[in-house]
Amino acid sequence: MSVLKSLMPYILIFILSSSCKQGEGKQVPEIKLPRIAIAGLAIESSTFSPAQTHEEAFHARVAEDVFSFYPFLAEDSVNRKRAEWIPTLRAHALPGGIVTREAYESLVSKTLEMLKKNTPYDGLFFDIHGAMSVVGLEDPEGDFILRVREVVGYETLISTSMDLHGNVSPRLAKNSDLITCYRMAPHEDALESKKRAVDNLLNRLENGKGKPPYKAWIPVPILLPGEKTSTRIEPGKSLYAMLPDATKSEGVIDAAIWIGYAWADEPRNHAVVMVTGDNKEEVGAAAEKLAQHFWRVRSEFEFVAPTATLLESLDMAIASKKKPFMISDMGDNPTAGGAGDVSWTLNEILKRKEFKSGQGPSLIYASIPGPELIAKASNLKIGDSIVAPVGAAIDDRFAGPVMLSGTIEAIKEGDIHAETEVVVKIGSVHVIVTKKRKPYHKEADFTSLGLDPRNTDIVIVKIGYLVPELYDMRGDWIMALTPGGVDQDLERLGYKNIIRPMYPLDRNMPDPDLKARFVPLSDDIP
Repeated sequence: MSVLKSLMPYILIFILSSSCKQGEGKQVPEIKLPRIAIAGLAIESSTFSPAQTHEEAFHARVAEDVFSFYPFLAEDSVNRKRAEWIPTLRAHALPGGIVTREAYESLVSKTLEMLKKNTPYDGLFFDIHGAMSVVGLEDPEGDFILRVREVVGYETLISTSMDLHGNVSPRLAKNSDLITCYRMAPHEDALESKKRAVDNLLNRLENGKGKPPYKAWIPVPILLPGEKTSTRIEPGKSLYAMLPDATKSEGVIDAAIWIGYAWADEPRNHAVVMVTGDNKEEVGAAAEKLAQHFWRVRSEFEFVAPTATLLESLDMAIASKKKPFMISDMGDNPTAGGAGDVSWTLNEILKRKEFKSGQGPSLIYASIPGPELIAKASNLKIGDSIVAPVGAAIDDRFAGPVMLSGTIEAIKEGDIHAETEVVVKIGSVHVIVTKKRKPYHKEADFTSLGLDPRNTDIVIVKIGYLVPELYDMRGDWIMALTPGGVDQDLERLGYKNIIRPMYPLDRNMPDPDLKARFVPLSDDIP
């Protein structure tokens, strides 16, 4: 029935355009499809890391290439035929350090120039993450959408899609007419959520209802890392399970909960609940119910897996008979905003006597940038010995560069993130060295280098909670509390700009006001 419903606009168009063309000598007027632009920048960037993110890291796609991000907008898809789509620029970078102002201005300027060429628009799909930090700029996504509004105007419907680890400032909330975010962490529903944002936009344009008159925004003074708020376990599982029910009311279009991003020190960084719709009472009640439940279970959030020091983690892994025993090197997780080149964990591994011999427990370390080693390896071959420093070129606060001395076991070029990868064996340890930082999330990331993670005793990855493929592969798992730009011990970070009081930094804070705040519509006077 849902498929038939989605096809109804096209069935109607077909009937109207193919029947009674001659009629009484009158031609059936052509039905005009809505014109919808696509734009967005996405990155999660830590202000507690010394790293900076430059424009090339975003791997921007423009014009028709933008569609490759969205299978649900493939050329033969239903949604592709429901509108005249005008893709501009969509760019997505690996999480990292703060974005340079030059990179931000360049990407935004290119987007605006492309938007200007094809105005006017009926709608705009604004696809962002929500946790971008930019040098010298507070609330970049709020700034970006305001500048987009200056080009497309305030009549255009903007539907914003976000990561649940993004931040929703009042400015972003005001200038978004429709807004939603992922409902799963890990983000297995990312494409489903983006499609929901597009569906909501198309539906409002097709049914003629336009901008929802009510947007309830409730800031919830909670700031927690994603590793404590996974929807795999309680209370996150039940909290996010409330969202589909919240949207069953006829007067509610969408409901969303943002955990927020813990590793940036800005006033907008905190949890948010937002509900949009046509019935003020239903929208407000749904938002308040979600916010109150979130606050009520705040003390129940715990790490998604057991945690330990690195020393304890290695001891457990060595003693375990389960393969692979996975250790998350959390403090420098490049998929949360870490620099990716903190060498402290690798340094500690190589000190251990258990790994000195080739007969010791097999261990894969993924990974560490080492451009100097990569350059040396380009003149060598597999089986050759190599000695070169790796790590700590960007973040040397916890340990300096590690001098790797071992045997080259693999060389691979052409990765979109790493560019070049080299596997170096030292004792029983395989270290993956990259030209540029890269997260290792898939089995193929390892097997393409001749490594067999399933039959390796210990696999250490720079990550927080395991992504689905690693999670399914694990024999056992521990999350190591290691140092870095995305340290899980938030109290060690030294926030100066977030709004206080904030749970759990201020555990004894009074209960906050969680009444719905209705955000002005985007076409109100800015």
